[in-house]
Amino acid sequence: MCDRERGWSEVPLVKTWQLIAVSAVTGLALSAATVAAAGPWDSGQRKAERDRAASWSRTGGADHGRDGARALPNAAPSAPGVLAAVRPAGSDPSGSDPGAQAPAADSGPLGAALRPLLADPALGTVRAASVIDTATGRVLYESGADRAMTPASTIKIATATAALAALGPDHRIPTTVASGAGPGQIVLVGGGDPSLTAKKKAPAGSGGSLVALAADTAQALKAAGTESVALGYDDSLYTGPVRHPIGANDNIAPVTALTADEGRTDDSFSGPAPRTDDPSGDTARAFAALLTDRGIKVTGEPAKAKAPAGAAPLAVTLSTPLAGLVERMLTNSDNDIAEALARHTALASGQPAGFEGVEKALGPKLASLGIDTSDSRFADGSGLNRADKVSAGLLTALLAKAADPQRPQLRPVLTGLPVAGFTGTLRTRNAGTSPAAGLLRAKTGTLTGVNSLAGTVVDPSGRLLAFAFLTANATDPGAAEKGLDRLAAAVAGAS
Repeated sequence: MCDRERGWSEVPLVKTWQLIAVSAVTGLALSAATVAAAGPWDSGQRKAERDRAASWSRTGGADHGRDGARALPNAAPSAPGVLAAVRPAGSDPSGSDPGAQAPAADSGPLGAALRPLLADPALGTVRAASVIDTATGRVLYESGADRAMTPASTIKIATATAALAALGPDHRIPTTVASGAGPGQIVLVGGGDPSLTAKKKAPAGSGGSLVALAADTAQALKAAGTESVALGYDDSLYTGPVRHPIGANDNIAPVTALTADEGRTDDSFSGPAPRTDDPSGDTARAFAALLTDRGIKVTGEPAKAKAPAGAAPLAVTLSTPLAGLVERMLTNSDNDIAEALARHTALASGQPAGFEGVEKALGPKLASLGIDTSDSRFADGSGLNRADKVSAGLLTALLAKAADPQRPQLRPVLTGLPVAGFTGTLRTRNAGTSPAAGLLRAKTGTLTGVNSLAGTVVDPSGRLLAFAFLTANATDPGAAEKGLDRLAAAVAGAS
């Protein structure tokens, strides 16, 4: 946990996802009603799940995270097949570590099904595949599984795992108002909450509320006899360039520590959208207007300022718990949340909260879990950067870690994955009569010429399998996606 946030992350909260009764997931066939009623913990994803997954390709191919004495969260029963298929550590006769990859035995029907599908020219000129049994770590099929490739948005699996490992699923990110350096001055301090909203009617699933923060601030000011203030704003928590290397793009706003509604200039909640060039300034101006509505006069325009060290906060608003942020990020392939979680992982690792710090922090944090990060590169948290490099084997190892009964704090990595044929970026894929519909959960990845898919599925024998397919140099993204879906369906249908 980052020291500067320690005081706020301990604020008591109602952990609704911990209060859910953990029950077995019965049966391998799920009806549409069952899957619609399950879904991720973050209820704010319901609207997003109705968005067309295809909309992520609109702007040029972008596919678009404690104290050990505390009780760990229960595994969420919202992931189809996950609880029923996860076996206790040591249940395999080999005694393998669930996160390790043992040598492959005869791949049998699975290999026979995957080999011709992996040879599909629609997948491009470079392909890599990894399928493992999450309970035993046994490699069931692999082809080029150690080859480091551009993963696109499947790198969000790594971002989510690192953030949860660094901060824990209960961690919440504060946005505060503190007294300024002079009389009558206050400072709005950004903590990097990607769920912060300025909307008076907050979208479901939003976290920190500028409206509530303004109400609490106004109340505190009036109690002190202050009715007029000068407003500054502090977004200095993040360092380095605010623009992602891809430049201005509908898939991501400038990355600042003070951004409301992801800098969207329309009413959208997920997917590509026009973004403001000045998220911090716009957020501060929205906050000034909210204070004015509550009887506090704000003199002049909000200006950048530095909150005095050790200044007591007048008011605080907290983000959605990290578990919910992870699930929303994975389900919607949300680049803004991904970059925020990567920066908080960097802070928790003692690195600066910028792209450079992210690259230095993510690999070592994953390695601390026993993951082999050789030849990997984490140039960002979202996967928009083509310099990112991971292997199919690394992705399946991460998914196996998230399924490990001894690591329930990582479970949101699984429960946040879109459900084939039903939710998020998989809503329109592997639908209908596909054996993967309702059973397979996977993270999609798409950049021009890059297509990937990584997730989990319960096979007919009841095993929870993790799979990853990475491809490069495809010329027809639609055909490549169909090829990936056929591979995933083969994993779901193999015995």
